[in-house]
Amino acid sequence: MAKKQIGVVSNYFEHVGVAALKLGAALKVGDKIKIVGGEKEFEQEIKSMQVQHEKVEKAKKGDEVGIKVGEKVRKGYRVFKV
Repeated sequence: MAKKQIGVVSNYFEHVGVAALKLGAALKVGDKIKIVGGEKEFEQEIKSMQVQHEKVEKAKKGDEVGIKVGEKVRKGYRVFKV
């Protein structure tokens, strides 16, 4: 399946394992994403996300969301929907 870039990592909070994503397309809980940057490339399912510290089920283009990630990421890593 062709993957489409839907955003970019804008920040990473190591102490809680959360990445902030600046979205270029809609994203919802249950979607599967792939994060690519540097030597790293991994996929994961969105189990929950937050906008402004409020839990949300979906987010739209332009939103900045926080999601728990399984690996360390860095600012500028690209996010694709798979």
